[in-house]
Amino acid sequence: MKIRSHAAASRSWLLVLAAFTVAAQAADLEVLSAIGMQPVMEDLVPKFERASGHKISIAFPTLGQAVKRVQDGEHADFVIIPRAGIEGFIRDGRTAAAKVAVVAYSSMGVAVRKGAPKPDISTAEAFKRTLLGAKSITYGNPATGGSSGAYMVKVLDHLGIADEMRPKTILLPKPGLSTQLVANGEVELTVNQVQELVAVPGVDVVGPVPRELQQNTVFWGAVMNGTQNPEAAGALLDFLRTPEAVTVIKMMGMEPAAP
Repeated sequence: MKIRSHAAASRSWLLVLAAFTVAAQAADLEVLSAIGMQPVMEDLVPKFERASGHKISIAFPTLGQAVKRVQDGEHADFVIIPRAGIEGFIRDGRTAAAKVAVVAYSSMGVAVRKGAPKPDISTAEAFKRTLLGAKSITYGNPATGGSSGAYMVKVLDHLGIADEMRPKTILLPKPGLSTQLVANGEVELTVNQVQELVAVPGVDVVGPVPRELQQNTVFWGAVMNGTQNPEAAGALLDFLRTPEAVTVIKMMGMEPAAP
């Protein structure tokens, strides 16, 4: 599948903004963003609004919930979720490959409460011992469609410790930053996307999950076919690939899209 090369992202943001100032009135955009991108979007959305004059209403569902909401007919001008969901929207005709671009890449990491001893996660076997030795763990709830939850279900099964970990696993009943449970002292250890770890005060990031167990997530942005504001939604997609956005993405521990 050929995805938008997005050469427009290399243009000066000031030129983009000037073009939209002349061509369009300020728009109100409805945005669905995967909760994994919440720390990034909460930083960047106000900057985009100030620069463009457009206004954004944004919700942060899990991947599964975002896909279901769109499939059930909920309107969205712009969606930013992991690759699998966007590919489904392209197949369904809800967006087009020319309206899609990679925004950021993330990996899985481990965190403990700030000041707590950092366990050994240097190898798959060490990671397994750390999980078994933890009094409690948390990650995204797979029942609500969280991608980190689906990942952990596979990892625990692969390590052969799913049954042992079940009694000590504490999950949020609805979408949210499960890392906050560690910051509050309610849970000892969390495994989650690195940007969700970095964004929560009160935790220390131990490091990435061992390479042999690692999962990289690609977040794609898409201008949806049903939008009445395609220029404004396209401007948001361009903005998420500007140097200003790249700085924030890196600050959150993620990798930006290639220019």
